[in-house]
Amino acid sequence: MKHLISCLAAAATVWAGSASAADKPIRFILVGDSTMANTSGYGDAFCARVNRANTCLNLAKGGRSSGSFRAEGRWDEVEGLLRGAAAYSATYVLIQFGHNDQPGKPGRSTDLKTEFPVNMARYAQEVKALGGVPVLMTPLTRRTFKDGVLENNLAPWADVIRATAAAQKTPLLDLNAESYAAVQAMGQDEADTLAMVPRPADYGAAPAAGKVEVAGAAKSAFDRTHVGAKGAAYFSRMVMEEIKRALPEVAGQFKPESEQ
Repeated sequence: MKHLISCLAAAATVWAGSASAADKPIRFILVGDSTMANTSGYGDAFCARVNRANTCLNLAKGGRSSGSFRAEGRWDEVEGLLRGAAAYSATYVLIQFGHNDQPGKPGRSTDLKTEFPVNMARYAQEVKALGGVPVLMTPLTRRTFKDGVLENNLAPWADVIRATAAAQKTPLLDLNAESYAAVQAMGQDEADTLAMVPRPADYGAAPAAGKVEVAGAAKSAFDRTHVGAKGAAYFSRMVMEEIKRALPEVAGQFKPESEQ
């Protein structure tokens, strides 16, 4: 009888532990640049789609590259969160860089062949080492057309991320490929409605002859890289659907369509 009671008690303990683990939420941490950051990217809109919004942290910051994000100490915050992950059943770290790694951005640019691949691999390795799940993302497309064809000057950086994800055996969200195809299908006028503000009537026009730009004059917030509310909603849905396909185990972590 004593043996039976001991066995039942042990079984109850195991069941309780399993139930406790099952009750723990998962967590998303977003790491990237302005195309993911709040006010100018899709990250907050993505977090708003998660069932428990407080389990989705958008740590993306405008102007950061795969190098400067770490150099500024921002990655230290991510590592600290991963070390304190006992309250979560899993932590998925979505990592998207490329825009500011391109040449011509002092203090941010990284070498495509020697630095960028190493940086992205290191992020993946460190997330794994701390018990998290790294999810590498190719960069969101820019939205400038030339002769009816969408330019994709981020393609080489996207290629590096695809190769890094394969080498590190990490999940990949190919946002560059999917967003490029979607924006190409829209055309320039429709794509411009995804921007932070409406396109000015004279956007892209050559300055009038003899016109001198006034120093300090306010410039339009319109551009074809960042997104406003419409663009954030559109691309956050795209990211959500991509992550559901890449990681079926998290598909139930998002709000029903009617609540989004």
